Amino acid sequence: MDETKLRSLLQSVSDGSVSIAQAVEQISIIPTMEAVNDYANIDLQRVARNGFPEVIFGQGKTPQQVSEIFNRLINHHNQVMATRVTPEMASFVMNKIPNLVYQPTARILFLDREPDRKKKAGIAIVSAGTSDLYVVEEAALTAEIIGNQVTRINDVGVAGLHRLMNHLPELRKANVVIVVAGMEGALVSVVGGLLACPIIAVPTSVGYGANFNGLAALLAMLNSCASGVAVVNIDNGFGAGVIASRINHLAEDKYE
Repeated sequence: MDETKLRSLLQSVSDGSVSIAQAVEQISIIPTMEAVNDYANIDLQRVARNGFPEVIFGQGKTPQQVSEIFNRLINHHNQVMATRVTPEMASFVMNKIPNLVYQPTARILFLDREPDRKKKAGIAIVSAGTSDLYVVEEAALTAEIIGNQVTRINDVGVAGLHRLMNHLPELRKANVVIVVAGMEGALVSVVGGLLACPIIAVPTSVGYGANFNGLAALLAMLNSCASGVAVVNIDNGFGAGVIASRINHLAEDKYE
């Protein structure tokens, strides 16, 4: 039972059209888990606990496994997504399941049966360079599928700081800002010093040798002198998108 159906059931109890006993009976038969062969157990109550269905992590799975898990999830939810999906895996799954969408930069394969639903404005994503776009798009698309509008401001790293300053009025409207940067990761401290909203820093593995595949950027962000900055793991655009969505849905709407 998804959140919409659960709310409808509770409303029916509230207005007296459904008795408490009837509601208990309906809730008692809700499946909480569904096994997929011998390799996966789908958590069907994730949406009730966390606000969004379980997300498939494609890396390390076979195309057949992703296809079968995807097929089970779409029987229960209007939004289903898989991250870290290669083009080859996406092609395989899309041949099995119609109406899926693949975004190759984000490496996300998804189904959204309610693309025109109202989405909450308030998330901005700032990236240091074009090379960081794969993480930017993973974060942005994750937040959009969950139910947010996302403003993207790309290629405004500290080597050309004037590019960022031109976007300050737009950024100051945001409820939360995701900052994506590789190399030395300096952009987050600049953004954190300019804005009052929460900042989510995402280090990327972009950079030359001493970047250590994102470790240099991660440590720089963890040691940021700007207050109000939280840091997720290297290249974790998905995690940043989820956190930003939760913050955004708790915030007052500045756009209405």
